[in-house]
Amino acid sequence: MRQHVDLLKGNITTALGKLSIPIMATSFIQMAYNMIDMIWLGKVGSGAVAAVGAAGMYMWLSNGLATLAKMGGQVKVGQSLGAQNYDDARMYSKGALQLGIVFALACGVLTLFAADQMIGFFRLNQASVIQDAIIYLQITCGLVVFNFMNQILTGILTAMGNSRSSFVATSIGLLINLVLDPLFIFGFGMIPAMGVAGAAIATVLAQFVVFVIFLAVIRKETAMFHDLRLWKAASKKHVLTMVSIGLPSALQSMLFSGISMIIARMIAVWGDGAVAVQKVGSQIESISWMAAEGFAAAVNSFVAQNYGAKQYERVRKGYRTSMLIVSLWGLFCSVVLIVFPEWIFRIFLSETEVMQMGIDYLRILGVSELFMCIEITTAGAFSGMGKTIPPSIVSIVLTAARIPTAYLLAETALGLNGVWWSISLSSVLKGIVLVGWFLWFIHRHLPLQKKAGEAVALP
Repeated sequence: MRQHVDLLKGNITTALGKLSIPIMATSFIQMAYNMIDMIWLGKVGSGAVAAVGAAGMYMWLSNGLATLAKMGGQVKVGQSLGAQNYDDARMYSKGALQLGIVFALACGVLTLFAADQMIGFFRLNQASVIQDAIIYLQITCGLVVFNFMNQILTGILTAMGNSRSSFVATSIGLLINLVLDPLFIFGFGMIPAMGVAGAAIATVLAQFVVFVIFLAVIRKETAMFHDLRLWKAASKKHVLTMVSIGLPSALQSMLFSGISMIIARMIAVWGDGAVAVQKVGSQIESISWMAAEGFAAAVNSFVAQNYGAKQYERVRKGYRTSMLIVSLWGLFCSVVLIVFPEWIFRIFLSETEVMQMGIDYLRILGVSELFMCIEITTAGAFSGMGKTIPPSIVSIVLTAARIPTAYLLAETALGLNGVWWSISLSSVLKGIVLVGWFLWFIHRHLPLQKKAGEAVALP
């Protein structure tokens, strides 16, 4: 029988650790897909990295649609199962998968016919880089249906309490991508060297294998997936309910990706190498925020259960403990990025003309790692109490402020580094403002615990 982590009593650090490690491991595996592409393509040149970086922006943008179906499906399937309403759970599963298929087909058709215009938005300089970006976009977004299905099935299985299958399937996909990437990029034997197109094909094939594994898993989950009949539409009521839940997360995800696309277009003025630096640098930096997001998911559950049980002092202690842990992680990441930027960046790109830009990027972003980590964790704590508006306001307003700040700082002697500073400074401000808001909130709205015995346990 699967063991649950008891969040209502016992050692807080142990509980948070047991809960967060599997989530963080899955996040790191998903991040590794793009990381592997960057490492191998970096050996081809910064132009190849720039091409994938530009096309990858649209993959990020399209993931907002997958988030809508995944979030709405996961929440409603979980609630329905909790209420032992299995017919509703099956209907929500069907609706989420149908939404994912429709969104994926729409993205595929759009990218097949409008890839030139989409890549043209970034104003890349070299014709070869532009062509590579178009090819990568058409392959990955044209066949994005496997990626969407994998995300949605992960959400549904997680709602059912089965997170192990997602971890195993994603791990196998990573290993396949690890093997196929160099074979398809550089060629081997009868396999021709395909460069950027090879990286795209390797990624899609790995996603397809993960999808096949998921199909094998859900065949055993007969109570949920038996006789779904995807060709028959889910009820309008169920679909609209999922859309209402998933839409805010989808819009926020797409807004952030849109802001990043505008900044990518800005930095193209400094050449395709600058676009490559942003892509590689963001992948390196993602190691810190991926860990923070995994930990924040654990904090979210911890706070939610204890807040519901009216164990307010345990909520406070849990938040303090989590802030100490994530602060140590953020400081560690800051030190690594500031002290060893050249050594880290050289793993991906070694061209002299982009090396200094990469070093500057990592050092400037390294200043904000601590604040980014505490902001992400505090957002998880806020959400655990059902208060999602404060982190959304802080994140949307200050992230959007990067665009005018980048324009202003880029016009100074800072140049390209001014763009990097706009990103770093906004992260610093988000961390300070959101933590301050949370501390004020719990001081104002969480009553002090009168007696330990008065804490009400969840059934």
